[in-house]
Amino acid sequence: MAITAAMVKELREMTGAGMMDCKKALNATEGDMDKAVEFLREKGLAAMAKKANRVAAEGIVAAKVSEDGKTAAIVEVNSETDFVAKNADFQAYVARVVEQVLASNADSMESFMAEPWIDDASVTVEQALSQKIAIIGEKLSIRRFEKVSAADGVVASYIHGGGKIGVLAVLETSASGDAVSECGKNVAMQVAALNPKYVTRDEVPADFVEHEKEILKTAAMNENPNKPENIIDKMIIGRLNKELKEICLVDQAYVKDGDLSVKKYVDSVAKEVGAAITVKSFVRYQTGEGIEKREDDFAAEVAKQAGM
Repeated sequence: MAITAAMVKELREMTGAGMMDCKKALNATEGDMDKAVEFLREKGLAAMAKKANRVAAEGIVAAKVSEDGKTAAIVEVNSETDFVAKNADFQAYVARVVEQVLASNADSMESFMAEPWIDDASVTVEQALSQKIAIIGEKLSIRRFEKVSAADGVVASYIHGGGKIGVLAVLETSASGDAVSECGKNVAMQVAALNPKYVTRDEVPADFVEHEKEILKTAAMNENPNKPENIIDKMIIGRLNKELKEICLVDQAYVKDGDLSVKKYVDSVAKEVGAAITVKSFVRYQTGEGIEKREDDFAAEVAKQAGM
């Protein structure tokens, strides 16, 4: 397989390794991006793979929590350009879509799109979307949604960057009040900022842990060829723990106080309110994650909007 400059650039952005090292890795793995990342990690030339999703599509994420704080919805609606994403009419439409999700019992996009529209029961959600497309004059898409609930606790939301990132965090607790609400918001903010993959280590798949151990062991042996295997094994335990702290929410350093972990912060609030608080789950949407946008230049985008 021919290795292109674009492939080398992508691998470099994913790993932070040098251009020549990336090219060598791609040649050695016949252009397989995932294997190339592992190749670089085993050589000690790349940190843990941070496969930065290519966030390119425009639009916004919106979230809505019910008045009793027990149920919440989150939705991502995409547009073609950032001009439309910042348009008041588009934002008002997305606000109604998330209200629709909050009131809905749909378990799939298909059933959701077939529901009567919240503002006009004579049309479906899909038909209302088509009408909005005709008004705005740009392709729009309700990409995904999720609804969560906390029978014994609260749900908190956080929106960052005008809708670039949205988070719902579910806390289990018998307590209520401002302190608990603030705790939920701070946990949601943590998820937005540091993008954990799991709540606790118990959720991390065993095969992922074993795979990481193998990569870390190969890297450690390459770095320290004369060290005995039992010492290498101890080294990788420390490195694995460091990785798990980065991807597990409760183990992460709390963004508002680096001296605390998220768990210690939540426990401090629990002590304050006199009731246990457990982070049960979270949902994090980032606008356009995983979608590649066509590479129009800015001038062409402006010209299109101006009808030139």
